[in-house]
Amino acid sequence: MLSRRFLYSLLPSAALIGAALAACSQQSNSNQQAAPPKPAAQAPAANVQSPLSLEAVNSAQFTGAQGASAQGAVSKTPDPVLIRAEVLLDRAKFSPGVMDGLDGENFQNALKAFEAAHNLPADGKLDPQVWAALTADKGAALATYTITQQDAAGPWSPDVGEDFVKLSDEKATGYHTAQEMLAEKFHMDENLLKALNPGADFSKAGTKIVVANPGAPLPSGEVKRIEVDKAKEQVRAYDAQNRLLALFPATVGSTDRPSPVGTYHVTGVAKKPDYLYDPSKLTWGPKHAGKLHIPPGPNNPVGIVWIGLSAPDYGIHGSPDPRLIGKTASHGCVRLTNWDVQELATAVKAGVQVVFLGGGQSGSKTSAASSGAKSGSSQGNTDSRQNTQDSGDQDSASDQGNTTSDPGNTTE
Repeated sequence: MLSRRFLYSLLPSAALIGAALAACSQQSNSNQQAAPPKPAAQAPAANVQSPLSLEAVNSAQFTGAQGASAQGAVSKTPDPVLIRAEVLLDRAKFSPGVMDGLDGENFQNALKAFEAAHNLPADGKLDPQVWAALTADKGAALATYTITQQDAAGPWSPDVGEDFVKLSDEKATGYHTAQEMLAEKFHMDENLLKALNPGADFSKAGTKIVVANPGAPLPSGEVKRIEVDKAKEQVRAYDAQNRLLALFPATVGSTDRPSPVGTYHVTGVAKKPDYLYDPSKLTWGPKHAGKLHIPPGPNNPVGIVWIGLSAPDYGIHGSPDPRLIGKTASHGCVRLTNWDVQELATAVKAGVQVVFLGGGQSGSKTSAASSGAKSGSSQGNTDSRQNTQDSGDQDSASDQGNTTSDPGNTTE
């Protein structure tokens, strides 16, 4: 398992980090953000019959028939052009969140930002000019990857949903399956991973699979300023020259628990944080069970990384379900996919400025108890906004090294 200590030791105490972590909830990935293992760039023997074959996606070309804007209705079938576009956006650091090959809000928002950065009309729609800018990157969108012994070894954690009592009884909140782990490793929706690899045994070492081919992470310490845009539900990272380095879709607060407003700074980073449920400080959850300690892991309510902020009890953290980023409410904190928050965490240091922009959150985002977000079929980025949110209301989390005291109330 990953280290339980802070990446940066400038936080005054583990208790303060726990306080910050206390505000948020959702799970996801593990491992440090070294670039995902580089898949082989070349395709296996050509067998191009499936429209989602590696060759079909890597050679896909925009024809004007992709996306909701062209079709009039959003398709729920992954489109090779949209898969390629998502990978290219991810590599260009305009993250579409979980890659699913569907035309949805997170994809459109990433495309708008990419268009603006390239002095193109920012309408979130593919067109020949946007496609030409995207495909200036000639790298393959998909590649092959051989499942390693480590990938297949697990260990896997049972899927107990969002039952905090059951989660607290587990030794870790790890991945439930090799399929889930591999999907997160390559920033993919599990349904897309399965569609690209029909019949594949993801639990068997030596299996060759087709995966997305994301780029390398941001350099360590490169980010000097972060903007949290509530209206656009995005986190943007800038360098010392105020150049945009990366953009990530985010879940930012809710109408009844908005995120803070103003300028703050990063106080530190906790990897693999524990999650503390304290009924004396929370308004939801299994109060009868008393204080609960949920161990670290990608399916921990706050994911695998916590970036603490000087705004008391607030932070930027991961999520157990990448499909719901930007579609559910939080309790004030800022939630990213596990891989996006991991990348951001490696590129920041304590003292980096964090600016919260905008007033409130979308009126459709109200606080309601989470209802097992990970169950059911994924519609990827095409899901409409749901009135669910993290299973936390002022959640509590801390560095695993100091889980005995709840560091305070956070407002995620």
